[in-house]
Amino acid sequence: MSATERTRTRASLQSAFKTALARELSQAPGTPSKEAILRAAAHACRDLLNERWVSTQQQDNQRGEAAPVRRVHYLSMEFLMGRALGNALAALGLDKVMQEALDQHAGGVALGDVIEREPDAALGNGGLGRLAACFLDSFAELGLPSFGYGLRYQYGMFAQGIDGGRQVESPDDWMRMGAPWEIIRPERRYPVRFGGRVVSDSSNAGHAGGRRWVGGEVIMAQAYDFIVPAHHSERVSTLRQWHASSANPIDFQAFCRGDYIEASRHRVAADALNWVLYPDDSTEAGRELRLKQEAFLVSASLQDLIARHLREYGTLLNLGKLNAIHLNDTHPALAPAELMRLLVDEHALSWDAAWKITRQAVSYTNHTLMPEALETWPVRMFEALLPRHLEIIYEINHHFLEEVKAKAPGDTALLRRVSIIDEGSEHGGNERRVRMAALSIVASHRVNGVAKLHSDLCVQTIFADYACLYPDRFHNVTNGVTPRRWLAQANPGLSNLLDAEIGRGWRKNLADLSKVGKLAGDAELQRAFQAVKRENKEKLAALIRTQLGTVVNPASLFDVQIKRIHEYKRQLLNILHVIARYQAILASPNKAPDGLDWVPRTVVIAGKAASAYHMAKLIIQLAHDVARVVNSDPRVGDKLKLVYLPNYGVSLAETIIPAADLSEQISTAGTEASGTGNMKFALNGAITIGTWDGANIEMAEAMGVLNMFVFGLRAEGVQKMKQLGYDPKLYIEENRQLKAVMDAIGNGTFSSGDPERYRAIVDNLTHRDGYMLMADFADYVAAQSRVDALFRQSAAWSERAIRNVAGMGWFSSDRTIAEYVERVWSLNSLG
Repeated sequence: MSATERTRTRASLQSAFKTALARELSQAPGTPSKEAILRAAAHACRDLLNERWVSTQQQDNQRGEAAPVRRVHYLSMEFLMGRALGNALAALGLDKVMQEALDQHAGGVALGDVIEREPDAALGNGGLGRLAACFLDSFAELGLPSFGYGLRYQYGMFAQGIDGGRQVESPDDWMRMGAPWEIIRPERRYPVRFGGRVVSDSSNAGHAGGRRWVGGEVIMAQAYDFIVPAHHSERVSTLRQWHASSANPIDFQAFCRGDYIEASRHRVAADALNWVLYPDDSTEAGRELRLKQEAFLVSASLQDLIARHLREYGTLLNLGKLNAIHLNDTHPALAPAELMRLLVDEHALSWDAAWKITRQAVSYTNHTLMPEALETWPVRMFEALLPRHLEIIYEINHHFLEEVKAKAPGDTALLRRVSIIDEGSEHGGNERRVRMAALSIVASHRVNGVAKLHSDLCVQTIFADYACLYPDRFHNVTNGVTPRRWLAQANPGLSNLLDAEIGRGWRKNLADLSKVGKLAGDAELQRAFQAVKRENKEKLAALIRTQLGTVVNPASLFDVQIKRIHEYKRQLLNILHVIARYQAILASPNKAPDGLDWVPRTVVIAGKAASAYHMAKLIIQLAHDVARVVNSDPRVGDKLKLVYLPNYGVSLAETIIPAADLSEQISTAGTEASGTGNMKFALNGAITIGTWDGANIEMAEAMGVLNMFVFGLRAEGVQKMKQLGYDPKLYIEENRQLKAVMDAIGNGTFSSGDPERYRAIVDNLTHRDGYMLMADFADYVAAQSRVDALFRQSAAWSERAIRNVAGMGWFSSDRTIAEYVERVWSLNSLG
């Protein structure tokens, strides 16, 4: 940007902010609130970003058919964006200018205080959604023609509160003060149908004599755009979110009769699609709502794609060559069926032509090895809600199985295993179900996992049959994170230190971080690094005191595990270690088992449990009960604290991650697809304690395994032990420390003497222990002893922490997206 352009942009921001603030004050005269200032600042930035959006769209519309990269349409049920103001100002390079505007027009309020008033956009939950948000950042940074597509949730997943140690869910009303970043696109509005019936249509003989979907409920999808800027160019990417509303305003006759509830019933049904991310699927109504949300997202997005393509090219025959449709896990797996419906039924293409386009366009990323997380839906639910899609899926499956028969004649067992329709025998019932992962694989030209081990296990286990049928279809793309959000913005102290040591190039090319590895042994750099870490820890300690009333020692080792609460993530193993450490301190208050002073430790846990996941919620309660006992015991003092920070989200993570000394990545080997929290922690100078799982492996290879604390069974060891017959009781009986921990939980030590409160946890670990905590406990405790030993050596710890930072260059989402472009989204990927 030239000096003249910078001056013009500076003046534009100042003017736009002044105008927006005046508008806010006209509605509420007097001293402007920080919320009003926030809205004014957002509107000022949004106006500048909208100019970039228009320019980006013009560039993309003029690419032509010879463009090497297709326009990407990234379909995801969640995008965990976090706060937008700080990111927008950093991308625009206007942080100081905005502070000047605040000084002149808003009484000199600090920009940081205004940013803190912005709620996190509640459009996602965990790693899946945050990965999608990182990808949008990299789409813009790399100048990739793209749209992210999601739903406009009004209340997120839920706001997590804690009452008596128990998780309590309430609506996350994040838009209650307005949503100043979004831009409504009134002209982008599409109908989405549910229910009804399918009739023959002689006017369209494209498929099976022509079929047409009629009747039922019609819901309108309205587009709202959220603009995501690049930091090193004027390109932007777009998150287009869909808001549902009824096609009919009210039932006027019912209204006139005075039956106002009946008059608005269909409006409420439509509005429910916008309310909550991942509605509780423990009820039939919850399952129906989730399926409707997925269909709504897919249909609106594909209608938008087709309308845009027709405006640009006037024909659909080249749609697959010029557009990529990427499925972020199985939630948008209806996309192939919906695209076929639109092409065949609405645009009169032949089945073969439509299928060719679909196969060219669609690609799929799998994010889990858990069979229970691979979505399946009852055929009866499809018949009721999506009857035309069910016909199309049957047809896709028919052609696919005919192909399988040709490749493996007479292998009926294979046909049953790979069929998109599960006939019910495999899960012990008679209900037929649609396998969404199978549909995704069959319809995609490329399928990938998100870490090398995960991708290998995909083709060896859950997708082995499909990999044998289509060996060239499967590949790996390891996840990454954006350095703009997760280092430059989250950790300005470390960012400034890196700038001074190796220059600012790492912000655009994260591989430059390798330069700091050569300086890791420098004592002056170590002291500066320690000072930054201490400042970040003091900030987190202040937040803990404010939120929980618990005082923690910033000089203690900050041991952190933040992620959704799930048994395979093994927060419970972490809690078992806290109990073991507590018991050891009581047995020997002055000296640790190695004969040296105890290393003070603050264990920080945060994360949400799904509202219907009883065991995960019980783990949260146990964490609070253990914290209550440990933190109030005067014999322990600062030697050990356990804190659970509620309502985990992006902004909380931006405070926690830079303060962490130790990063807990302790899932059972072979269960974690990749992880991205592990990358964020290492990028900010935390050392990982983890299993040989997911991206931990590639991180260890990048930085050197000696710079991590690795423990536990490997994936092949887990599998072998399960095959031989795993008995967790043996580990409890043979390990006195583990038995003492289990006895304490079981006898009510942490539950006010109530031995029944955690009976389910004790019974599960004693008799089943599907995630093998008992088998890994001893090695985990031993690894924690190695952590203590290194933390006592300040210089050695700092050197390893710096080497963690230096080893993260490959784990940028920019590299991840570049690999997707090369292997999946470019024209060359089609062969």
